[in-house]
Amino acid sequence: MRNRYLDLLRFLAIVRVVVYHVTGFASLTLVFPAMAVMFALAGSLMAASLERSGPAAVLRRLRRLLPSLWVLAAIFVPAMLLTGLPFTPRVLLWLFPIADPPANGWGAMALSPIWYLRDYLWFVFASPVALWLFRRAPLPTLLAPYVLLVVIESGIWPNAPGPYREFGLYFGAWMLGFAHHAGMLRRLANRVLVPAVLVLVAAGGAWILTHPGPRGYDLNDIHLGNALWSTAFILVVLGRGPASAAWVDRSALFGRVVTVLNRRALTIYLWHMPFVVAITPLFDPLGWTHEDPRGLAIRVVLVFALVGVVTLAVGWVEDLAAQRRPELIPGGRRRTGPVGPPTSTGHQVPAQRAAPEAEVTAGRP
Repeated sequence: MRNRYLDLLRFLAIVRVVVYHVTGFASLTLVFPAMAVMFALAGSLMAASLERSGPAAVLRRLRRLLPSLWVLAAIFVPAMLLTGLPFTPRVLLWLFPIADPPANGWGAMALSPIWYLRDYLWFVFASPVALWLFRRAPLPTLLAPYVLLVVIESGIWPNAPGPYREFGLYFGAWMLGFAHHAGMLRRLANRVLVPAVLVLVAAGGAWILTHPGPRGYDLNDIHLGNALWSTAFILVVLGRGPASAAWVDRSALFGRVVTVLNRRALTIYLWHMPFVVAITPLFDPLGWTHEDPRGLAIRVVLVFALVGVVTLAVGWVEDLAAQRRPELIPGGRRRTGPVGPPTSTGHQVPAQRAAPEAEVTAGRP
């Protein structure tokens, strides 16, 4: 069955990502470190898939991840080739982005979220071995990515490639997802968890305040501070969060919105940034800058509206990738089976219950 609390966290994360990219508010990264949370959720669900299916889970995860990227690439890669992108073998990375695929000037900005898929692919590939190690030595395996990040950020390895830094930052969150799936975070006693969270918040906050980036206190520019702060956040929301969130569905409308954003999270993530880039030249001449509340509100609403349109148009690809029946708007009511024979108490029961919804996929941020 779906865990509605995890659905809610992913819903909040994807909304935060879109709003942040529209507004540029650095404070949003501190209030809700969305990328680390999405990687932690993905790690938890990847561990569940590996337990259930073994190494075959890797291929299934790729199958659910790549088709939505191919739809995006089918539109934007020809557009970039027509506007100056050289046609080289590296263009094939748009089919399988194990490294940053090439882009021209406008494409580099509009398609910048592709880094998430690059990291995600490598994390999926590393997961079978990482989970094997984690089961045998949980704490050293969990700490290893953070040690790599400290080595890079402390200057011991100053020229490390960017993906190594992101591996240290976000694979640590992925491993916390392993710990969540194993129940380790929930089993942590308060006498351990509370001091750990306080130390991480204090250390992360101090590093953030003393190492501001080009956008101020934006976690995306302060990697070590991001790791410390995000780890504390994940320990709280996954270690002390509720086991479920049935209240999400008390409102049919809100429950449906949460379901739609979860089922279409990858489409929303991939397509929102092109719209952010496209509308900026239209708004700035009107004086609706990022300092104007009205202009920002209109930008946010417009981006979500445009993303909604494209999600209606191509979001069903996520259903096909997950081997579900394609739906224009996910989350509709399922029909129950025919009424079966009466029980010994005289009450009739359905002969076959509607199949529970598939587990939330790790391939959608």
